Amino acid sequence: MTSRTTQTVVHFSTPFRLPDFDTVQPAGDYRVDHDEEVIEGASWLAWRRVGSFIHLPGIGMRGLTQQMVPINLADLDAILEKDKQP
Repeated sequence: MTSRTTQTVVHFSTPFRLPDFDTVQPAGDYRVDHDEEVIEGASWLAWRRVGSFIHLPGIGMRGLTQQMVPINLADLDAILEKDKQP
């Protein structure tokens, strides 16, 4: 089965906490990878997302280690929505 990874960058204006993760993450830009696999039809091609991962630390931040942490898109959307609230 054919697969691909697409990348996006998300921005947090305030520190945030990932579900099931002990450490509060600082505000900033973070890369998110989306793993997708192809769905083939008779006359069309589509992609289904099978996993998403956020890279820690954020872009331009220093850390002792770099991690790719799996994240549920609903959780990511909720964290981003909370970040937009005053």
